[in-house]
Amino acid sequence: MERYQTEADTLAHYDAKQYRTPDGYTSDIAVFSIIAEELPEHTKKPPKRTLKIMLIKRAACDNEGNANIEGGKWALPGGFIQPDETAYEAAKRELQEEAGVSGLHLKHFNVYDKPGRDPRGWIISNAHYAIVPEHQLDKRKAADDAAEVELFDMEEAFALELAFDHRQIIQDALAFIKRDMIQTTVARNFLPQEFTLSELQGVLLAAVSDPAIQSSPVFFDKAPKLRFIELVIGNDGKPKTSNRYSYRPAKLYRFNEAEPVFNVYK
Repeated sequence: MERYQTEADTLAHYDAKQYRTPDGYTSDIAVFSIIAEELPEHTKKPPKRTLKIMLIKRAACDNEGNANIEGGKWALPGGFIQPDETAYEAAKRELQEEAGVSGLHLKHFNVYDKPGRDPRGWIISNAHYAIVPEHQLDKRKAADDAAEVELFDMEEAFALELAFDHRQIIQDALAFIKRDMIQTTVARNFLPQEFTLSELQGVLLAAVSDPAIQSSPVFFDKAPKLRFIELVIGNDGKPKTSNRYSYRPAKLYRFNEAEPVFNVYK
């Protein structure tokens, strides 16, 4: 066997054909939102909030009129990565092309490469997720090879016939969403600038089922002590209150610039 003394010589004789390469490289995107129910005017209770995910229905035929793979099934927006772009760039492009949605801050969370996950061959997918206010999805519109685009709550989504291994991807993305809701201040995106503790609790419970959040006495005792929220003080030097969702005035809070800090040794 011939030996090469320099890196340049090794590269010149490198033969990629001796290795098994994937049959495709894709990006998939799980986009979540928290939707508040519409209530009659002057209703004295916070609206119920529900975590939902945006899915597309794969068209029966592709752009060339051929039968689409997994056509008719619901799926995450996504598609093949072009040679001149990164997986992240492809995710942004595919989200725009298939669902008409742009400008979202996406996070990469996993790679799916199990042989057999796609009937077309060994397809590797980079999975991304985002949780955004509903208004950022207002312009959603099915396009490209998507026949429909809809928002589903999690029970509805898991009852659908989902394409490929997207059920697993959604389950994994959901775990990241739950983590973000309790370890970051992402809840602020679904609240007014000044909010009551009941409103904050409702947003958190849309995504997580933590007993410390479900128990109102525990939550209302602990939440005011969190370093990243603060009581709103009015011009009169007294705490500001609101009775938009209760007959008794409730104190108003707001997020400040502090970030949650977690001590792994605690």
